[in-house]
Amino acid sequence: MFKSCISTLFRLPEPSAGDPVSYFSCLPVLETTDLVLRPVRMSDAKDIFRYASDPDVARYVMWEPHKSISDTRAYIRYVRSMYRRGLPSSWAVVHRASGHVIGSIGFVGYSPVHHAAEVGYSFSREYWNRGFATQALSAVIRSAFDRIGGLNRLEAQHDIRNPASGRVMEKCGMRREGILRGRLLNKSEFIDVALYSILRSDRMG
Repeated sequence: MFKSCISTLFRLPEPSAGDPVSYFSCLPVLETTDLVLRPVRMSDAKDIFRYASDPDVARYVMWEPHKSISDTRAYIRYVRSMYRRGLPSSWAVVHRASGHVIGSIGFVGYSPVHHAAEVGYSFSREYWNRGFATQALSAVIRSAFDRIGGLNRLEAQHDIRNPASGRVMEKCGMRREGILRGRLLNKSEFIDVALYSILRSDRMG
């Protein structure tokens, strides 16, 4: 039902273990009990704008609420450009029952030198506290370690005023490493964040 790559003039190769550029160029479709994670499409704009324009959704993340559907389309164009360049980016999270995009999850960054990546996510407020973020993050963790050869560390961080995000990370097997004071400047305010990580060895133990 869902294509594993964005449509281009040529078909991108399937990702192979050990090749992060190929992986990021063609994010694999990931499926959970209630969700399908797939590359973002321009046709997702209406669904994404619905939650991305919500100040409560944007409160603890690094982006500002979308003010118009044009903001959302610009975001989608940016994500699709990251696919084309083989750089870390996000999946659209589709709710199976409704068929709507209810959030996004993906890679904030990747270091080939340190074999490490950072993940982040956001979800529509009406789908909070229903286990969907946990399903999505678990699928991404599993895929990243299975498909990005040599990946040693996957990390995530959250504003300490948003402990629910930390609980999602813990449910997915990530360990809290501590508080980083004044780590980020977000919406004109320096914020403290909690840092979590999971290592390849954690999954093998």
